[in-house]
Amino acid sequence: MIVTISTSGLKRTEWWEYLLRFILGGLVTAIAGLIAKKFGPSFGGLFLAFPAILASSATMVEKHERERKKEKWMSGVIRGRQAAGADAAGAAMGSIGLIAFAACVWKLLPEHNPWLVIGGATLLWAVVATAGWFLWKRKVLHRLRTAKQE
Repeated sequence: MIVTISTSGLKRTEWWEYLLRFILGGLVTAIAGLIAKKFGPSFGGLFLAFPAILASSATMVEKHERERKKEKWMSGVIRGRQAAGADAAGAAMGSIGLIAFAACVWKLLPEHNPWLVIGGATLLWAVVATAGWFLWKRKVLHRLRTAKQE
C-alpha cells in the first residue's frame, strides 16, 4: 500500500460521521481527564495517547472502501478490512511516536529551552512514527512476496 493524500474522502463523508468522530474523541478525552483526576496526571496522560477517533475512523474507512468497491460491482469486504487495518496500524505507529515525544519532553523540558525541546520532540515523533511505518511496510511486503512464492 502506497501512502498518498486524497481529499475525495471528504466528499464521501456524511455530516453525522464528523459528529460521531467529534463525540467519540471528546468522550475518550474526558475519560482520560477523569483517570488523570483520580490517579494523577502521569497515569492519565498515558490515555491521552490513545487515538481518540480511531474506533469511529476504522469503521468509517471500512465502510467507505466497501462502498467504493460496490460502485465497481465488487464486494469490497476484504479491501475494507485491509484499509481499516492499515488505518489502525498507522494510528499505532503514531501513538508509539507520541510516547517518544512525551518521554523526550518529560526528561528534557525542566532543564532546557522549551521551544527547542518541543521542536526536538516533534522531530523525534516524526522519525519514530515514520520508521515504524517503513518497518511495517517492509514486513507486509515480505509476507506478500513469501505468499506468492508458495
